[in-house]
Amino acid sequence: MDRYGFDVLANTEPKKAALPRVPAELGLVVEDVDTGWVGAIVRVERTAGMPVVALEDRYGKVRSFPLGPGFWVDGQPIELVPPARQGSEKPARTASGSIAVNQRRARVARGSRIWVEGRHDAELVEKVWGDDLRIEGVVVEYLEGIDHLADRLIDFGPGAGKQVGVLVDHLVPGSKESRIAADIHRQFGSSVLVLGHPYVDVWQAVRAQRLGLKSWPDIPRGIEWKRGILAHLNMPNSDQKDVANGWKWILSRVRDYRDLDAALLGRVEELIDFVTQ
Repeated sequence: MDRYGFDVLANTEPKKAALPRVPAELGLVVEDVDTGWVGAIVRVERTAGMPVVALEDRYGKVRSFPLGPGFWVDGQPIELVPPARQGSEKPARTASGSIAVNQRRARVARGSRIWVEGRHDAELVEKVWGDDLRIEGVVVEYLEGIDHLADRLIDFGPGAGKQVGVLVDHLVPGSKESRIAADIHRQFGSSVLVLGHPYVDVWQAVRAQRLGLKSWPDIPRGIEWKRGILAHLNMPNSDQKDVANGWKWILSRVRDYRDLDAALLGRVEELIDFVTQ
């Protein structure tokens, strides 16, 4: 069993799971199947003796629905159940879901590194995993693309105590990125681990529902992808400043690991384990 979850390069088919029972926690984005209403949970209450959940959509409108089956979360059918009652105080957690370690200084930086393709990748990793990485002493650096990854690795000199984990965009079978990853593993062996997600850009690792979308749109060829996404969101998209502001807004919608897709979560956790083991 792969404890890091689904690998985009694996050929195995995921097993079908039973319909999950999901607690109606505040902030969870769900969709009512019958009406198509999509919204974040803002309260759970009883009406005429029946437990109901109030969902607020992207425009601030609120509708209530009976708890039970008939909801989707991230496109998967679920049964929405009342949240667990608060008992003893739960341990604080970081944005990655790890138990927070209080009153502990950041560790001196390790020789090992995690490299990501660009600034946006680095900012997203910092927002969700930053607390964990500082405790572990792991530095994240961005490459501005991976075409010259081999040259960068030769300059760095990976080896014992200096492992490099690389997070790559669009790492799918047959892609340029997959060929580069295979060449790197042959050249540098166990000192380097190249993993990736299937998306065109790390923007897509943010769950579309957090942006008020049911899914990320397909952008026609010939249109710059990021500007096409911003146009779909009715946001300014004429120049690089607009792209930067658009990313800031998308990043602001990420609260913690639950707002990211599993295809990114598993790969980042695996890279962190690789450079800290």
